[in-house]
Amino acid sequence: MTEPLLRVRDLKTYFVAERGSGGGTARAVDGVSFELFPGETLGIVGESGCGKTVTSLSILRLVPEPPGHILPGSVIEFDGRNLLALAPADLRAVRGNQIAMVFQEPMTSLNPVFTVGDQIAEAAIIHQRLSRAVARARAIEMLTLVGIPDPAERVDDYPHQLSGGMRQRVMIAMALICHPKVLIADEPTTALDVTIQAQILELLDRLQAELGMAVLLITHDLGVVAGHANRVAVMYAGQVVETATTTELFDRPTHPYTEGLLAAVPRIDAPRSRLHAIPGQVPAATAWPTGCRFHPRCPYAWNKCVAEAPPLLDATAPGGTPHAARCWLVTEPHRRVAKR
Repeated sequence: MTEPLLRVRDLKTYFVAERGSGGGTARAVDGVSFELFPGETLGIVGESGCGKTVTSLSILRLVPEPPGHILPGSVIEFDGRNLLALAPADLRAVRGNQIAMVFQEPMTSLNPVFTVGDQIAEAAIIHQRLSRAVARARAIEMLTLVGIPDPAERVDDYPHQLSGGMRQRVMIAMALICHPKVLIADEPTTALDVTIQAQILELLDRLQAELGMAVLLITHDLGVVAGHANRVAVMYAGQVVETATTTELFDRPTHPYTEGLLAAVPRIDAPRSRLHAIPGQVPAATAWPTGCRFHPRCPYAWNKCVAEAPPLLDATAPGGTPHAARCWLVTEPHRRVAKR
């Protein structure tokens, strides 16, 4: 059996607020576990504030300390090595080289005073010890690979001279220049229009197939993962609340939160009606509810949901693919009767 390339176990990343700001500890990521296998795409889905981005930053140890810290007992294994135990120099050899990341908004990551070619080439110079001339040639190759027109000319452009979609392609070129084994794509299309969003997602699919890398695709939109992820982990309130293959998740959503997210996706094959909305909002990470963290917003909640926090329970159908959900409905399905 293929071993996972990236294994996250009981990851806890907390932020201690200053006393002057009201105090308290924000348990942004609170016991997250998942695996990423070579060549696959794992989608991590959830609303803003559920801990998706902090999870990705924790993998690369980019969480600002203080106020953030990863708790002892957390495990992040990449290619057999615990990233949390690496010395800073060893971690730098992994970050940007073997694990790369594409951030949500390229203008917050691109330096406005350097050309895009210089910024793409920098990773190859640092990690692969290439000369500037060779790294520049590699940068032009990467611009060609990601579909930038006239790459030999665009390599000398500054970020402000490019459109939003082209800047995102530059970010992908920067991430892939060292041919990483894992690409973390954190909301890579949120700021783009629908047409460019589709182009970027198709580009990531093509590059993944060509380079054989694994992709961690972070998004708030289940519609995005539908055609681009092999498996999905749904996050809510700092925890993974459901995990399954993409086909299984869409065919048989088990957690009420997943059910609500799917109901909120517009469908062109359904009668026109008001879009579904999950009532309420994600609670503050300093005050997660007792019991099941989704119970204040859940249409099926009963006393047990308020009193006891459910573990991640096996919801696999007979003869089906692995499926798990953090919900008492797995053991008491007869209670799936909406109260409102």
